[in-house]
Amino acid sequence: MFENYYFLLGVVNSLFLIAIFLLVKFSKMAQVAVFGKAYLALVVPGVYGIFIAQQQQKPIQYTIFLSIFLAFLILEGIYDFVLKVPFRNNWKLLTPYLMLYWSMNYGFIVMTWKHSAVQGGILLGLFIIQMAANFSSHRKGT
Repeated sequence: MFENYYFLLGVVNSLFLIAIFLLVKFSKMAQVAVFGKAYLALVVPGVYGIFIAQQQQKPIQYTIFLSIFLAFLILEGIYDFVLKVPFRNNWKLLTPYLMLYWSMNYGFIVMTWKHSAVQGGILLGLFIIQMAANFSSHRKGT
């Protein structure tokens, strides 16, 4: 049960990020702001996931990776909606953001893969699509 919840949270995370990257690519900035705020609402299921993992005594890795996910969401919210800083142009701000981003995605894929190779493969495929959308949205002249 918990493993399916974790998998679905990973799917929703990836779909949100894919949508945001594609909206950026096509210069739909008003929609990016709406999707960005909705994406931050994933804090709620992330906290609930930690609660369930603790309650069901799941391996500590689930709590660690969900905490990384929450840290990523919080940092994203602070950078984009509180401070409103162009952190993607400042390596000192971008580095912790990217470390959390990569760790979060790694955690969703690997922990899901431990439970189900099919579900892990789905998250890996979504991550590849996410990367393609991300790279295409950050190209110069796009």
